[in-house]
Amino acid sequence: MPHIHTEPGQHDHTASGFIIRTDGPEPRVLLIRHKKLGVWIQPGGHVELHETPRQAIAHELREETGYELGQLELLQPAARIKRLTVTKLHPVPVLHNTHAFDNEGNHFHTDIVYAFVTDQLPRHPVDVGESADFRWLTAAEMAGLPNTDTYEDIREIAKFMFDVCLPQWERVPTAEVAL
Repeated sequence: MPHIHTEPGQHDHTASGFIIRTDGPEPRVLLIRHKKLGVWIQPGGHVELHETPRQAIAHELREETGYELGQLELLQPAARIKRLTVTKLHPVPVLHNTHAFDNEGNHFHTDIVYAFVTDQLPRHPVDVGESADFRWLTAAEMAGLPNTDTYEDIREIAKFMFDVCLPQWERVPTAEVAL
């Protein structure tokens, strides 16, 4: 999908998710090689004008990884507001950041980043046209990725997820949260 905002300095809202598999001897995080950028990043994409963040992350994960939200649990801090009487409450993201998408700093993505956990393989193949180049990396392998292969921010976020979110946050079925 093309960028919604195309003028210099504008921001597109994106949603992304790190998926951590826990069914092996060590937890592993999924990274995909971005087709345009050529680096390893988490799956995700634009929140379209007609979408909620939940709808965006659901379709992006399905297209780019083959996972359905129902196969995943969402990591959430134990100390959080879990219900409000009237307002629709969204889950706590691991991170909400803004970063330049192009090398010139003319276009930005404001990304809401979630952490997911699973012990399953994806139910579906990656969609045609999406990057089929993906890796499951342990914390040590993630830390050892050369700077030319990923962004330092991606490494830092993954480390936080391995070190803090995975051992300390609650695993919540995605059906129970309004992503």
